[in-house]
Amino acid sequence: MKVTSSLKSLKRRHPNCQVVRRKGRLYVINKTNPRYKARQG
Repeated sequence: MKVTSSLKSLKRRHPNCQVVRRKGRLYVINKTNPRYKARQG
């Protein structure tokens, strides 16, 4: 999982990426290709 200050570029890496808010943190998840996970922070 990558940790970055901005998730906008990571959301554009794959068409199935979604930005999700969990426990006050922003995550990028991808069900079809889990290697595109990321967290903002």
